[in-house]
Amino acid sequence: MGAYETIELSRSGGVTELRFQTNGGPLVWSATAHRESGDAFAEIAGDPETKVVIVTGTGDRFCTEIDRASFGGRTSWDAIWWEGKRLLKCLLDIDVPVLGAINGPAFIHAEIPLLADIVIAADTAALADKAHVSTGSVPGDGAHLIWPYLLGPRRAKYFLLMNQEIDAAEALRLGVVNEVVPQADVAGRVWAIARDLAAKPLPFLRYTRETLNIVERERLLAGLSHGLALEGISFADVAGLRAAEAQDG
Repeated sequence: MGAYETIELSRSGGVTELRFQTNGGPLVWSATAHRESGDAFAEIAGDPETKVVIVTGTGDRFCTEIDRASFGGRTSWDAIWWEGKRLLKCLLDIDVPVLGAINGPAFIHAEIPLLADIVIAADTAALADKAHVSTGSVPGDGAHLIWPYLLGPRRAKYFLLMNQEIDAAEALRLGVVNEVVPQADVAGRVWAIARDLAAKPLPFLRYTRETLNIVERERLLAGLSHGLALEGISFADVAGLRAAEAQDG
């Protein structure tokens, strides 16, 4: 399978694990991770030997930091818009069951493992969206669609606007995750489920994944392009205001 800087891919017995990482440790979200995610999901979606997919992180957290400087070389919003659409579309295009293993706090792009069909969370996990409203960014990269889908519209608006954190126990109560286990047991539990599913025929797995995600795909992809465009406009407005302030000063 392909080599990536921020993603480790491995396969065993029809189960492909996609593990996000930065220099062998927990993922720091970056321009590279943004670009590579869509590529890796597309590769897995096109792999005829994959029967089940696991999406997880590295170490004691899924992702809690952003390398904002890594995005500094982008001269236009077009690349972000294109990659952002492709990231979620390619994840949803995977036509076999996807399992999310949230190995700890997920404050940046928690929606990636949460889009799985089954989600196992560590008892140390906490969920939040610290990439947008708290930093003056519009949550238009899919957060505006995925969190209302998971939490309901009223609760999701509060969650995003108030920079709320949801701990593992509350996420289980709300139905956002399916199981909460000790952190040391997350990998073992998700792999046990994956191996059980991988024992089933590939056509059955494909058709079941397709059936269970018909409505989800329609809901989550319909407003993605618009949301990403609005997020880009917000960045342009901020840049314009800063330029005007610099001239006035």
